[in-house]
Amino acid sequence: MKCLSFVGALALLAAIAAGVYFFGGFFNVAASEQDPGAIAWALKSVRNGSISRHADDRPAVKLDDPATIRAGARAFQAHGCPFCHGAPGVDYAKLTEGMNPGPPDLKEEEEVKNLTAGQVFWIVKNGLRMTGMPAASATNIPDQEIWQIAAFVKKLPDVSDADFKEWTAAK
Repeated sequence: MKCLSFVGALALLAAIAAGVYFFGGFFNVAASEQDPGAIAWALKSVRNGSISRHADDRPAVKLDDPATIRAGARAFQAHGCPFCHGAPGVDYAKLTEGMNPGPPDLKEEEEVKNLTAGQVFWIVKNGLRMTGMPAASATNIPDQEIWQIAAFVKKLPDVSDADFKEWTAAK
């Protein structure tokens, strides 16, 4: 019983210390500061768990259809996604280097290979808090167009600079 009381008291002290740390202004919210390891780990774990729980893998489009992927490239370009994430032959904007956490470079395969198309769809549709990733649903982008973007993002590491330029050229 003494051990249980000790553990409870220790937990209470830890909760009070965390409250003082976060609500007392000791935690630095500046984007120029990196998060302490434990906080970065917790934020990433919460984000990944939430995406996995909420994402639905029932696409409204045929994800491997070349027309869908091309339409996704056009939507990706039209909605300004390369500004933060880059694209084949397009570097991300320098300003995004000041974001914390920084947006992933979606041209790099490792950034997208572990996400399903449904998870990409959910992220684009709902955005991600505390990352600068806006919710496409807030600007009334139709789900079908978001699915096209998701199809493109999943293929993005294999898209050539020339193809992206051709697919996104004004017609």
